[in-house]
Amino acid sequence: MKYMLLIYTADRPAPEARAAAMPAWIAYTEELQRRKAYVAAAPLAEPSSATTVRAHSGKRTVTDGPFAEKKEWLGGYYLIEAESLDQAIEAAAMCPAAKYGSIEVRPIDEM
Repeated sequence: MKYMLLIYTADRPAPEARAAAMPAWIAYTEELQRRKAYVAAAPLAEPSSATTVRAHSGKRTVTDGPFAEKKEWLGGYYLIEAESLDQAIEAAAMCPAAKYGSIEVRPIDEM
């Protein structure tokens, strides 16, 4: 089963902090690949770069910025393959951001 690991943090780290953390992220990705769990991953730009689109009642509305103000923001994701929710939770707990943010584990609804 596929799971999305949604990575939330309080703010975007400074470039120096991001560079210093990169070896941990590379090791995490390599470990997921070694376990044959890695499907995809990507960091996201800051929420201020977001555009929200609605098409209610046939009328399209485009708004700059994220949908809602939040204390934490979605900084990136991993899409993984796991045999169970417990295995996905284990993968989330290994994520470097779990030490300073939160990881939402959500199953992919195969349609």
